[in-house]
Amino acid sequence: MGDPLAPLLDLADVRAAVASARDRADAAMRHRALRRQGGQVAAEVSLRSAVASAALEGYAHEREAVRAGTVTDPVVQGALRVAGALGGLAERWSGAPRQVLARVHVLAARELVDEASLGRPTAPGPRLDALMHLVSGGTQVSPLVLAAVVHGELLALRPFAGPSGVVARAAARLTLIASGFDPRGLLAVEVGHLAREPEYVGAANAFATGTPDGLRAWLRHYAQAVEVAAEELEEVAAATAPVS
Repeated sequence: MGDPLAPLLDLADVRAAVASARDRADAAMRHRALRRQGGQVAAEVSLRSAVASAALEGYAHEREAVRAGTVTDPVVQGALRVAGALGGLAERWSGAPRQVLARVHVLAARELVDEASLGRPTAPGPRLDALMHLVSGGTQVSPLVLAAVVHGELLALRPFAGPSGVVARAAARLTLIASGFDPRGLLAVEVGHLAREPEYVGAANAFATGTPDGLRAWLRHYAQAVEVAAEELEEVAAATAPVS
């Protein structure tokens, strides 16, 4: 049987959008500041991704207030915990995606849902099973395409109670990290989604319809969000680089 996601690349403009995002991300990751200040850059990216993901969930706060530790909002705190854990979780993502997804939910929703619901999907079923199979090696398409599908499917399914968007965005980031597309977790794709928020919402709803046009709209949006994340990475790296 053929690759179930391969036909997505034949949708109009998708292949070119994916290639452009790949090139843009690769260029950003070659920034000279990452050789010596990579850890500092990664920490800043983690903060920005968490703030953006919480904002997309409807809990917007100033980045500097979050950095200062004055924001106690549980959605923000959950997004921060998730962002900080992605590097370690990525090692197990393709081998045990269900367990990792459950752990992401625990981190994201710890102060938001009752303890019995933490890490337990409210909507298990064949569609979630199929998605986990794809993550575990059921496709050979570009990691960007797989990440977009993971993100879109989890937004549509909302398999966990509480901040399901935070979980979906984290799962997509895990896919990019675990696949080697973004091995150091330096692309805050959430920032790209937030920068194009109306498009993000509309394209996610279009993806949920399952139509070719809906899938195309979502994949193109996701590729563009990755490009915005690459620009953000370059800005952070430039600001971190020592003055010569």
